[in-house]
Amino acid sequence: MTYPITEKRCAELVRLSASLGVDFADLSTLDEALTHPSYANEARGHAAHNERLEFLGDAVLELAISTYLYDAYPHCAEGELTKMRASLVQSETLARLARRLHLGAHLRMGRGEMLGGGAERQNNLENVFEAVIGAVYLDRGWDAARAYVQRQFADELPHLRQEHVAQDYKTMLQEYVQGHDHEPIAYEQVAESGPDHDKRFTMRVRIGTAPLGEGTGRSKKEAEQHAAAAALERLRKR
Repeated sequence: MTYPITEKRCAELVRLSASLGVDFADLSTLDEALTHPSYANEARGHAAHNERLEFLGDAVLELAISTYLYDAYPHCAEGELTKMRASLVQSETLARLARRLHLGAHLRMGRGEMLGGGAERQNNLENVFEAVIGAVYLDRGWDAARAYVQRQFADELPHLRQEHVAQDYKTMLQEYVQGHDHEPIAYEQVAESGPDHDKRFTMRVRIGTAPLGEGTGRSKKEAEQHAAAAALERLRKR
């Protein structure tokens, strides 16, 4: 859908598209991806907002990641591929990538949403990240959209194998505990550091009331997995 864009907004979108590495043929598609429904509700004559592009981008993201995993891990079963995909496209990851691209700073919102901190709200950031993917697909096609997704996830993909292996440590710890009649396992957060776009979490694993291991990672899930590995090593040395 094409509609007039002010000269100032056009210049902003040109700069953003350059930083995204995408040469949009129609900047109004990118503008729509960056328009929160609250803005469309308040701005007469500007009815387009990003919910439909978010819907499209969600599907494109899933296909692009699925294609990558299918090619990169030819010996993995469907269940393993599904777990890896889920670990990549979780909400906190998409929001972190949106922050890295500064999408929140370009997001148009209604006054109430803006004053309420909408530019940093995780749900908004996740949605705008997917909407931009939808815009890339709609404007430039599948090949460009797949390349865009893989660029944005370039730092996540090499890390995936380590995280997937770490997931097995949680399973191994659970099986070990069950086999040795230990008390239930529980995880708790003990530290959080770093800026929003590059957080580090430290988690501790307890068996009953006894702390047995700690781990640090880029997400709570990853940190839990590292904590499980430390606990398993400690139990096996007993």
